[in-house]
Amino acid sequence: MSYYIARRLFVSALLVVFVSIISFTLIFAPGDPSARLAGEGSAADTAHLMAQYGFDKPIVVQYLKWLNGIVHGNFGDSLYFHRPVSELLLQHFPITAQLGGMSMLLAVLIALPLGIAAACWKGSLVDRFALMLASFGQAMPPFCLAFLLIIFFSVQNNWLPASGFETWRHYLMPTTVLAIFATPALIRVMKSEMDAVLRSDYIRTARAMGLGSGQVVLKYAQRNALRPVVSLAAAQMGTLLAGSVIVETVFAINGAGQLAWISILRGDFPTIQALILVFSLLYILLTLLADLVNGWLDPRVRTAK
Repeated sequence: MSYYIARRLFVSALLVVFVSIISFTLIFAPGDPSARLAGEGSAADTAHLMAQYGFDKPIVVQYLKWLNGIVHGNFGDSLYFHRPVSELLLQHFPITAQLGGMSMLLAVLIALPLGIAAACWKGSLVDRFALMLASFGQAMPPFCLAFLLIIFFSVQNNWLPASGFETWRHYLMPTTVLAIFATPALIRVMKSEMDAVLRSDYIRTARAMGLGSGQVVLKYAQRNALRPVVSLAAAQMGTLLAGSVIVETVFAINGAGQLAWISILRGDFPTIQALILVFSLLYILLTLLADLVNGWLDPRVRTAK
């Protein structure tokens, strides 16, 4: 197990370095960053900005200086908000993390029982409902579902607030939109894996030995079917964080997704760099945790060379 953990940590560290390089080079695409900052300013203004932001140094020196600042929590200053980027992240990112976490939890609570039940009782009402929900979630764009929910629950009936993220009533619609967005893949994979496990030899042997269906499903089949679902859930969490840009904009939620949208529109590259780096690091961390959980669920994974 220690070799497996060390290997996964090494791969994750390489990914972190790669992502940091990609994030840093965004400042140079397209064109000269100092010219973009100076706008219509004079050559002296451009030279002053180059010296201020270190653009007159070799690119390796710039990268190491930027990386040293990141390690110490200094992401630079926002060009649009005129505040330290670290303050913006601390203000906006917890909201997006909370929204994504609640949405994924809801998606898992819906998808896993439905996927297991659909595999155990093929052709039943539960199976057809799972297929219908998966098809609906896959076909319906998140922004369309968000507008439909706002029209019905906020505009027509005034049951739920259409914007903000202050109380539990504000959470319901955006969380539902993202959960339905993540649910289809989880249902399909859970059903497929559970169906394959239930047809395996050791499950037939367990049933032949007199074990009940509930014990077979919950004690043996479910654990072996969860491994691909755990990996998919980690990937879906990254997708939810990316989808938060749309959902937060529609519901006027002041999270990292809306911050990213504003920063892209305004060309605020220090904030964009920090957001890409933070989102990527979170995705790498979730993938690493999923790999470790898979190693615990399936000994063959952690003992493979």
